[in-house]
Amino acid sequence: MHEVVGQLVVATSWGVLAYVLLLDLSMLLLVLAGGRRVAASRRWSGAEGHDEIFASPLTPAVSVLVPAHDEEAGILDTLAAALGQRYPALEVVLVDDGSTDRTFDLVADRYELVEVTPRQTAALEVEGEILSVHRAGTGDPLTVVRKSSVGRRSDALNAALNVARHPLVCMVDADSLLEENALLHVVRPFVEDPVGVVGAGGVIRPANGALTDRGVVVEPRLSRRWLVRIQAVEYLRSFLLGRTGWADAGALLIISGAFGMFRRDAVVEIGGLDRLSLAEDAELVVSLIEHRRRQGRPHRMVFVPEPVCWTEVPETWQVLGRQRKRWSHGLGQLLWKHRRMIGNPRFGAVGTLALPFFLLFELLGPVVEVAGLFSVLLAALVGLLDPGTATSMVLLALGVGTLLSTATVAVEVFTYSRYHRGRDVRALLAAGVLENVGFRQLHSWFRLRGLLAALTRRAPVWTAMPRTGFTAAGSVADTPADGERVPA
Repeated sequence: MHEVVGQLVVATSWGVLAYVLLLDLSMLLLVLAGGRRVAASRRWSGAEGHDEIFASPLTPAVSVLVPAHDEEAGILDTLAAALGQRYPALEVVLVDDGSTDRTFDLVADRYELVEVTPRQTAALEVEGEILSVHRAGTGDPLTVVRKSSVGRRSDALNAALNVARHPLVCMVDADSLLEENALLHVVRPFVEDPVGVVGAGGVIRPANGALTDRGVVVEPRLSRRWLVRIQAVEYLRSFLLGRTGWADAGALLIISGAFGMFRRDAVVEIGGLDRLSLAEDAELVVSLIEHRRRQGRPHRMVFVPEPVCWTEVPETWQVLGRQRKRWSHGLGQLLWKHRRMIGNPRFGAVGTLALPFFLLFELLGPVVEVAGLFSVLLAALVGLLDPGTATSMVLLALGVGTLLSTATVAVEVFTYSRYHRGRDVRALLAAGVLENVGFRQLHSWFRLRGLLAALTRRAPVWTAMPRTGFTAAGSVADTPADGERVPA
């Protein structure tokens, strides 16, 4: 009996190792494919085309939708970046979703808000009570909706859609900064294929540590916190290279809620965003694909690797844990709701590639990784697995994971090279190693808790992330010792 149990434990350990290696190698292929696409796009800047888009009277107008709850730390910077876009026709719709801080007061003072009676452009269901609607008295194209909060971001976005006036809508988080030409870049697919393209997304990068001036990132920098640095590597891999690879395969499943543009009529047609979903960004994309596939209508989802949205990421383990638990819970909701699409060739590459991958590796991944880690440790402790073999297995898994992270950083350095300081590049490389020792294991635990919440059908709860705001360029000073800037 002891021998049978031993063989079972050893077989499980090897199976888990094979699973982890398969996951990392699959991601490595996505990263390399995405890197190739990014390098090709960098060889052609497209500046002339963007100038034509800016000057053309046929360029579609855009409504930038910004849901906000207790965002006083950075809301003025976010609005300055959105209103400062180099774009021919836009409006910004800010939804103050039951803020208990000075979010509304700051905006009201800065933009001299005046209460108005808006013209409804849609009739999407909104649970939270609409308290008032305001427009800027400064001449800025800004509308502010005040509503009571029901704890869900999607409800605020549906409220914004009900007053948005333009054919394209761009959803941006209230702790994010759009680069000046971001809308010009991400609108290009809609201009080139106005019938086929339904949604497009751009790159998300952590803003923590970057130097800003009135909504403009004047110098990208890495945070001094290792937790943020590890997330910077993670965002490069997932939100730049991974999504570029998925888009090229025609299987883009997620357009980030922090920066995504959609045809407004298509979103309204499916009833807006799912009010109960914790993964409303992916849910919107999959719902649009399912709806249009069933009707036999074109539905391209595009990822544009050039435009950048800088966003604040968690700086503590507690906040990160809540965020990743929510993401995993939302993924479970998504896959259950659209379970008939999984493996179904009727829904193209999303059904046959993306959804099965997210089921096997994203949703169930934490179960395998957490259980596998314990099985390897247990087998080694009770003598069922030779310590040398156990060490070799762990080192192999860590080595492949580190190779993946290093490849991600290498693509960043040789293409965009956003981080100009050598110490930032070295920190990224070090963070890629540290990601596989401690972070990945805790991350799996956070995701496992989210999966359990989804399986037990717990009520979805959106927990707001504490904000620290952006680092103003004038708040740092040069140190003569090494020329680096540190907080004054």
